[in-house]
Amino acid sequence: MKIYTKTGDRGTTSLFGGKRVSKADLRIDTYGTVDELNSWIGLVRDQEVNQKRKDVLVEIQDRLFTIGSMLATEPGNTKVNIPTLRESDIQYLEKEIDAMDAALPPMRFFVLPGGHTAVSFCHLARTVCRRAERLTIALQATEEVNALVIQYLNRLSDYLFMLSRKMAHELKAEETPWKPRMDE
Repeated sequence: MKIYTKTGDRGTTSLFGGKRVSKADLRIDTYGTVDELNSWIGLVRDQEVNQKRKDVLVEIQDRLFTIGSMLATEPGNTKVNIPTLRESDIQYLEKEIDAMDAALPPMRFFVLPGGHTAVSFCHLARTVCRRAERLTIALQATEEVNALVIQYLNRLSDYLFMLSRKMAHELKAEETPWKPRMDE
């Protein structure tokens, strides 16, 4: 199988099911952003501090491939066999969030992203996740999107925020509080 097909040389691509659309189509931008998020999660997974969380992060990457498949499928096409996203996938994230939250000191202020390169990678993943969520919501306004996709992305951004805090704690990285400047 060749990696290049030349079918996209004129700016179009095929959805699962065969329909050709512009590469600038919102649906393509949406699942492309999910793909970008998956790459950021891979970078987060590769950080030494996350060695014991590798299985969780691989599970998340697998679910992101599922979401990408769902978003890359022509709406209404039931002939294409794609993997499924389940409510239990969201519950899995919630369980992981709750476990991290229980092990961390309470948050008393907003923190500025940073403190350690690994933590910064996690914050970047979180912001890309939020963008993927926004794009998915915009797509849902024009075409059918499985509601679990939006829920999963929303919960994943929460997970990534908690993971960034957990990583900072484990790395003994300084969390810089946001001190808003107020006019007097």
